[in-house]
Amino acid sequence: MRAVVCHQGQLSVQDVSAPEPGVGEVLLRVRRAGICGSDLHARLHGDETADVAAAVGYDAFMRSEQSVIMGHEFVGEVVAYGPKCRKKWEPGTAVVSLPMVRHGSDPHLTGLSEHAPGAYADFVIVSEDMTMEVPDNVSLDEAALTEPMAVAYHAVRRGEVGRRDVAVVIGCGPIGLAVILMLKATGVRTVIASDLSAGRRDLARQVGADVVVDPTVDSPWDAVVDKGRYMSRASDLFGAAFDGMRTLRRIPVVPWASVFHLADKLGATPKGPVVFECVGVPGMIEHVMTGAPLRSRIVVVGVCMESDAIRPAMGINKELELRFVFGYDPAEFHDTLQMIAGGDVDVTPLVTATIGLDGVAAAFDALGSAEHHAKVLIDPASEVVTL
Repeated sequence: MRAVVCHQGQLSVQDVSAPEPGVGEVLLRVRRAGICGSDLHARLHGDETADVAAAVGYDAFMRSEQSVIMGHEFVGEVVAYGPKCRKKWEPGTAVVSLPMVRHGSDPHLTGLSEHAPGAYADFVIVSEDMTMEVPDNVSLDEAALTEPMAVAYHAVRRGEVGRRDVAVVIGCGPIGLAVILMLKATGVRTVIASDLSAGRRDLARQVGADVVVDPTVDSPWDAVVDKGRYMSRASDLFGAAFDGMRTLRRIPVVPWASVFHLADKLGATPKGPVVFECVGVPGMIEHVMTGAPLRSRIVVVGVCMESDAIRPAMGINKELELRFVFGYDPAEFHDTLQMIAGGDVDVTPLVTATIGLDGVAAAFDALGSAEHHAKVLIDPASEVVTL
């Protein structure tokens, strides 16, 4: 079969042996595969991430000296089953799958490990237990976005955003746009989006952002503070404490300390917005920490595979909450597919191009600076080679 192989940071189309499904595995013909921002980073910085992955107990993440078939966002058609499968789906059935397989007791990340070739190829292997049938009303393009949308859904859930909270999305690439979609699908009323690219700002409006900001012209943080509930200066927070004490101390029958505790429990004390950092390049976490209002919750969704630095004192003085998110669980993956099928999220604006395997290398190079693209899909049967 034909496949796009990554070796030493270079991508090339090669003829390789088609995979054979093992115990509990299913062979799929790839119909669509998405190019993920993580793939762009892993191509160049996989060694650093592999070191981190090994430190947390996964020692099979791709390294530059290996030859890896990438691609972990995909939809395919059932071709054949390995031993001990339930064989629930007829050949030709469209399915999606969590991108992981297991060899013995060892799990491997599909498309990000030498031991689990991915979907930038004619065929890919999946675990039957991790696979789900695509509903009839979901197109191949839509189904291919199940995985990145599940990442966004998990990030929004971990962010614990209330409907009346303001959410700020920094970076409107594919994952930022997916986060906006999921924020609106879960009922968040006010979503502020910020991106340098005019094309991506237009996409942010299409997927439901309420306020869209060009950070070279306006600050997203000014847009947040304009909502009237957030504080950007420590002196404002200190002033609120003085004003509260001045009022409460003049009401002798009121136990002022109990009032403060009750106000905090009810969410009436000052807090910040929920911010989603969706860029994933060095310096962005520090940039967000510096600009965000006091007591913001910052959810780091963008995958930065390089070393970075922050000023802890900035987070301490502003009492910021920093959360990092990774992946999703099988239930979130399933729920995401059902949300797409049910029309709760319209992912069609995210797909901005479809190319064949021969166009993947050029697409990787272009996506580093392409302002008008979001999700680029690969159709192995396509002969298109340019974006």
